[in-house]
Amino acid sequence: MTWLKKTVEHQRQGLSQFLQRPLNEVAHNASVVWSDMDALDRVLNQSLSQIPLCQVLYALNTEGIQVSSNISTLSIDSEKRGQDLSLRPFFANAVPRTGVLLSEVYISQLGGGACITAVQPVSKNGTMLGFVAADFYLRDLPLLEEPAAKQSSWRQMKGDPAIRGTLFMQERAKSAMDDQMDDVIAIMDELICERGVFHGKLHFSSSRATLWLTDDPYRYRLHVLDEIIDPAVCLAYPNRGYSPQAIVLPELVRPVFERFKLLRDADENIYLRSGSLNVINGMVGLTFSCDGSHYMTAEEFLEKDEAFWFGTVGSPGAVLPK
Repeated sequence: MTWLKKTVEHQRQGLSQFLQRPLNEVAHNASVVWSDMDALDRVLNQSLSQIPLCQVLYALNTEGIQVSSNISTLSIDSEKRGQDLSLRPFFANAVPRTGVLLSEVYISQLGGGACITAVQPVSKNGTMLGFVAADFYLRDLPLLEEPAAKQSSWRQMKGDPAIRGTLFMQERAKSAMDDQMDDVIAIMDELICERGVFHGKLHFSSSRATLWLTDDPYRYRLHVLDEIIDPAVCLAYPNRGYSPQAIVLPELVRPVFERFKLLRDADENIYLRSGSLNVINGMVGLTFSCDGSHYMTAEEFLEKDEAFWFGTVGSPGAVLPK
């Protein structure tokens, strides 16, 4: 399971626990008056305040037909009685016999925000009567604190098929940055290891660099070639030392950028268009002339030799998306 799936599942479990007690109590009270729609509406309306942050509360039978009004803090919409909800994702998939079921996240047709529905079964004397359902906007729900996860596996993404289709009809045009790469590498090493830059990206064809700083991570700095090859650019960034949050060893920063240079020069058809290093999440990002992109840890990147990317020099290899 990827870190993303693990994190989502962790949050879903937390939300289920958060909603279990209030929804269970609503279901119990609803079971007493289930056959009386008006009484059911009153129970749901009284229960709404017990379900924190709920947007809409309603009930449906075992066939997926709504048997109550839509109950919200603003209104009681009785026109929703009788509507068929059996095709809604939370009902079309497996519905619970006990406990809370959380739907997949979906986009609200009314408000346009990301929503989730919690479904609680309603039963009486061992007989299933139906379900109560509560809709929530994700922005309102409390999420569990989750430490930043390290993405550890190599990921490859396909790009524009039109670019891949004409790959061998084009050749690399040497850029101004290519002629100055040794200076660029030295300055990037200084900026990351000594000047508070935690994410640096080189755009080789357009000869520019974008930098993100630990002091100001929400804005990036853009430098054209004349600026990024001038050692005086370091004076624009106060001495901050290497970020204590970094998980990439500082001695690996320069080898990563030197490997960028190798991938830029190794082949005239398949070559690196841009490369980035983020020392805090530990990831290297690569985009090649075939428009394929790769993401991996810095350590994994440095372990892969030229044969991994190209097979043999002059022939298409692993870098080409399959």
